Amino acid sequence: MILKWLPTHMQWHDLNNERLWTFQKSYQGLEQIRFIMSENRAMAMWESVLVLRRAFLEQQEIVRDVHKLAASIVHSPDNTPAAFQVDMDPAPGALLTLRRNLFSTLFQSTYHVLAITPERRKLYGKINYLFRIWVTSADNLLDSEDKVTLPIRMPGQSRVMRQVVATMAADRILARLLNVAVSDRLITSEEASILSESSLQVLLPSAAQEATEEGGITDRPRPEYVLNTIHRLKTGLLFNLPFLGPERIEPQVDLRKMAVLKDALMSFGLGCQILDDIRDMARDYRERRHNYILSCLQWSADPFVRTLEARQPEVDARLYNEVPHLVLPAARLAMAKLCAGLTVMSREGLDIGNAAVDTMAGVLFDTLDLAELKYAL
Repeated sequence: MILKWLPTHMQWHDLNNERLWTFQKSYQGLEQIRFIMSENRAMAMWESVLVLRRAFLEQQEIVRDVHKLAASIVHSPDNTPAAFQVDMDPAPGALLTLRRNLFSTLFQSTYHVLAITPERRKLYGKINYLFRIWVTSADNLLDSEDKVTLPIRMPGQSRVMRQVVATMAADRILARLLNVAVSDRLITSEEASILSESSLQVLLPSAAQEATEEGGITDRPRPEYVLNTIHRLKTGLLFNLPFLGPERIEPQVDLRKMAVLKDALMSFGLGCQILDDIRDMARDYRERRHNYILSCLQWSADPFVRTLEARQPEVDARLYNEVPHLVLPAARLAMAKLCAGLTVMSREGLDIGNAAVDTMAGVLFDTLDLAELKYAL
């Protein structure tokens, strides 16, 4: 890649080490600037869609409200020694960016398309944010990660216990939200009970699928099974969580439109998971997790399987660069599913415009650090 940027008269031996290093750094800087400009243009396109812009502003308000509630709940008793205090830090500004709220904004936009009242839209949006806390905290525990949804301040490393406290806090926040909604006559006490119980029940299929991967899988199923069964439970269902309230307590909702939007978000979610599988090939191989690309390798008897067995790659290895004959078709499938979801949502009222769909779908490649694949499609 660097060679093609060299002047035609210049050869490698003409460059001493210092000049080569400077040239490489300049090239990398240029590529980084191009990437940032491309991503910014794509993000601006998301914000240019009226419904999405309104949904994003609501989402920012929702994040602030949930964090304000959390701060009123998550604090140690007054007599706790200073060394063992637990409290909330202020929400970092990054938690309010569109990049960090892309899916949540898309979810919030469905309430606009379904003509849900503003007060209920915000209630459902806050419940969605609690889903985000529950799911992210569980993922953090399962994957030894530390993605922040609630900035809880605790002593020590506290990576595991912070996830536990975040999960417990989300439960208390849900109770507070529902109690206030009943008090304000936004929902009935019966509807509050339905939302509370259903918020656990809708997560159980996805939780059960994750449980089957604990300790690692012993056999890789066919790629079609991974995509249409495993990934629908692992990720697809999570993209249908926004319909918890509308499905259960909105008697006047347009059932046809809601079913179409559910299918569209399922498609979008599966597209995201395929990209996730591409990025996480090495990690999923080492940790013996389901992965669409790895199943494609296994069931096509690809010789790269033997390479993996011999090499045992590091979890952050970019294996997708070594099997483009499988990765590029998978990336095209992911792009097709992302675009199909956005196209249907546009038709149902999101009003994106066909010319913008590809660019907006391409944001997911950037977000998952797969920008180079986007340009290879």
